[in-house]
Amino acid sequence: MAKYIAQIIVLGTQVVGRAFARALKQELAASQEAAKRAGGGPEGARRAAANASTGLTLEEAMQILNVEKLDPEKIKNNYEHLFNVNDKAKGGSFYLQSKIVRAKERIETELKSKQPKQDQSQSKASS
Repeated sequence: MAKYIAQIIVLGTQVVGRAFARALKQELAASQEAAKRAGGGPEGARRAAANASTGLTLEEAMQILNVEKLDPEKIKNNYEHLFNVNDKAKGGSFYLQSKIVRAKERIETELKSKQPKQDQSQSKASS
């Protein structure tokens, strides 16, 4: 009887160990891919900080708000529509509504970070 219990414990440990190793490899691959997409350097660090603060990447935020490019007017219109459609008083989902708010915040963070660069390039052009 003790022999069978020992075998079960050993097999269970092996299964858990393999699953943990596989999860660790997947997480490492995902973090390396995210680092490649972020671009590295100061821009990558800024983008990673923005992703961490809102919990969304820029690509995810754009998918949630259904926009192809960072057009403030289209973002505003889509945000208002999706926010109102998912109003809890109208039978919508508070979870989806909060995701929509976070997506808008993430996109606004990106737009604000690009604004100083545009201002700098315009001031250099006028000089």
